[in-house]
Formats: sequence, structure tokens, C-alpha cells
Amino acid sequence: MARWYARYSAGITTVGPSRQAIWTDRRAPSIPMLRAMRIVTPAEAVAGIKSRDQLYLQCAAATPSVLLDALVERAPELEDVSVVHLHCEGPGPHLRPEMAPHFRHRALFIGPNARAAVNEGRADFVPVFLSDVPRLFETGMLPLDYVFVNATPPDAHGFCSLGTSVEAMHAAIRAAKTVVVQFNRSMPRTLGDSFIDIDDIDLAIECDVPPYEIGMPAIGDVERAIGQFVADLIPDGATIQMGIGAIPTAVGAALRGKKDLGVHTEMMTDTIVDLVEEGVITGRRKERQRGKIVATFMMGTKRLYEFVHDNPMVEMRPTDFTNDTHVIRSFSRMAAINSAIEVDLTGQIVADSIGHRMYSGVGGQMDFVRGASLATEGQAFIALPATAADGTMSRIVPSLKEGAGVVTTRAHARTIVTEYGVAQLWGRSLQERTRALIAVAAPQFRDELGSEAARLHLL
Repeated sequence: MARWYARYSAGITTVGPSRQAIWTDRRAPSIPMLRAMRIVTPAEAVAGIKSRDQLYLQCAAATPSVLLDALVERAPELEDVSVVHLHCEGPGPHLRPEMAPHFRHRALFIGPNARAAVNEGRADFVPVFLSDVPRLFETGMLPLDYVFVNATPPDAHGFCSLGTSVEAMHAAIRAAKTVVVQFNRSMPRTLGDSFIDIDDIDLAIECDVPPYEIGMPAIGDVERAIGQFVADLIPDGATIQMGIGAIPTAVGAALRGKKDLGVHTEMMTDTIVDLVEEGVITGRRKERQRGKIVATFMMGTKRLYEFVHDNPMVEMRPTDFTNDTHVIRSFSRMAAINSAIEVDLTGQIVADSIGHRMYSGVGGQMDFVRGASLATEGQAFIALPATAADGTMSRIVPSLKEGAGVVTTRAHARTIVTEYGVAQLWGRSLQERTRALIAVAAPQFRDELGSEAARLHLL
């Protein structure tokens, strides 16, 4: 409290149950420096939301849980409030079945807490590239009445850091009629394009709630084998992009012998911290933002959040920068590492659904696959275990499941990696691709895949 009230304490007055903060420049007390901003209770912060309003929530570990809980408390008074967000951590109280008459979630990416709601028809899914999300707000395609923000308290200059998640927040804040912020003392202060001015805030609450933590996943022999295959193809001085989960963690472990790697990614995790502390990630050879780890959001443990706090090595940027193919391709040795649910024998990559059942979203896979492919020495990896369901199903398939969504087309597919090896697809015919993919499928499925390929005239 003291560190940000110090400058403005002379301008705070009490009005009713709320505190009305009127910020003034202490060098010229009679001249207003910024517009009025009210510091209120959580209940007061959400009191103005009406039925059929549309609001946006900050995503991932930065889910503004105090404001969201206060909104859900008002559920009996509301109908059809549209709640828009990417993947948000936490229980997602607005997604409970009994909330259906009150809140309608509009998912731009489907997290675990939203899958049931989407697949049961209680929520909507909008397929969209992560790089395009800010434009949904800027163009008015998704108009916003409110935005809920989880940020640091203002510093001495009146700026709040968006902490663990920048993503599309700047566009949402510009577009929203009312900006409501959690001044969260436990939010790490991240640097880069991560700051908002208190002049852009209408209502604020005060809280002390750590960002959601995601533990490091266990990795087994399958993940270790995949990680080693990928790492063997990544040269010293490469710039990497990878996400969260057992395979990215295994790739990180296998990269420990590399030198001067850089990071340009949408998601930052504890794996990046490991590689920085071991001297693998330095960013010295990056063509832009040299020496910087660039990300748009992060999810991990308290160790990650402590590492990024006030760390000038970490630069947070919006998704229309991190996921811009023009920016991605500017790194000559860009290595993008993404995952998939299944891949057919022609190279079509399914990453957002299991048949008709929606699972995640388009996200940034195509942004980085295309951007890395356009880089002069770039590589785009799709890394996945060869089987699912305890080895009873092949993820390399002759034909995709009915309803499966192709996130990355066969023309964009470059390099597929399983625990059995590497299939290079770019520039290869359907027949050549089929042979390469069968070779990295689990051995118990190769004969069946060969027979089906022959039936489909792929062999």
C-alpha cells in the first residue's frame, strides 16, 4: 500500500462506503493530473453490470478471481451476461451448469474448466488465431462493456503491470466501456509492454491473491525420447517457442547442452527459468529483442513468478506482436515446438478437438508454424506421443476422426516427431509422407496403417 499511496495520499477522500481517489500532481496540487478513479469493494465493482452485458477476463494464471467470484454472487440478478476469455485457470464458477441462465461463456480458447460447458452447449467457442484476438476488440467484432483486470498496484508514476498475462489486454482495455482492476499485491511486476495507466481505470479493488500455480509435469520415457529427437535438431543460437506440459519440459531437459538459445514465445514456464539458470538461454544471438525473453503470458510455479518480478531480461508483449508471423520469421533460426491430438497420413494436424468434442482451441500453433517455416533456417515441430489410451490407439491415423478440426493444414506441416523418430514432410508427396509417418508410428499399428494407406491409394 505505502509504495503507491505515498505519491497520492494527499488526494484521497472518503465518500460513503467507498473511497474516492482523486489523483493530483503534488507539484501543482490545484491541477488534476488524472481522472477520478474509485477504489471500491468487490461487490461495488461489479454492481453496474447488467443483463446481456459483455465482459472480458484476463487469462491463464492472472484470472481475476476476486472480481469473478463477486460477479457470480450476483448471478440471480442477471441473465445472459457474456463472459469472454481465453484459457483461464481456477474453478471457473461462472461455468457451473446452474449458471447457464445467468452467464454465457464465449471461449476464444478452451481450458479444462470450460470443456464440459462448450461440449454440452452451455458455452460458445470462437475459432481464432491468438494473433488475431486483439483485433476482435479493436474492430468491434466483440464489443465489450467491461473488462476485468488483475494487475499490480500502481507504482510511483501511476502505472500498473499486467503481471503474468498481457495477451489481448491492451486492446480489451481500450475497447471496454468500463475497466475494473484488482490491485493485487501478489502479482509479479513484469516489464515490457505490460503497463496500464491508472488514468485508464474506472474502478479498482484491493486484494492479495497469488497468481494460479501450475506444477511441473512428470516426464517418462516417451517424453524423454521425443524431447531428445527435437533437441538434436535445434542448433546453438536458435530462438525457441514452446508451451507447457510433459513434452515441452522434456525438450527443455534435452536442450541443456546447447549454447546461446533465445526465447520468443507465447507462453513462458518454469522450463525457461531452468535453462536461464543453467546458462543455456542468453538471447545473445537473437536478431531482435537481443538478450530478452519475450512472452505474452506465463503459467508455472511461484519460482517462475519470483523470477520474472522486475526482471529486465523478461519482456511481455501482446499477442499481435509475439504471434505476428512477420516478427517470428525475423529470427533466422526460429524453432517452434507445438503438439497435436492426431495426425493423418497426409500431414493434416488436429490440435483443438477429439472428433466432434472440442478440447482446446486454435491458439498460436498456426502463427508459429507458419512464422518459423518462413524463417531462413526455421523449423516447425509438431511433437506428440505415437499412441493414446494406454497404447491402444494410434495418434498417426489413415483418416481423421469425424468432426476433427484441422488446425495446421497438410501444406503447413513440416516436421512430425514421436518417440519413434522424426518425419520430415515439407516438399514430400503424399506417398512419401505416408511412408515417413508410418515409420514414426507405434510398431504395433504400422501394418494396419500400411493396409489402410494402400486402400486409400496413398501407397
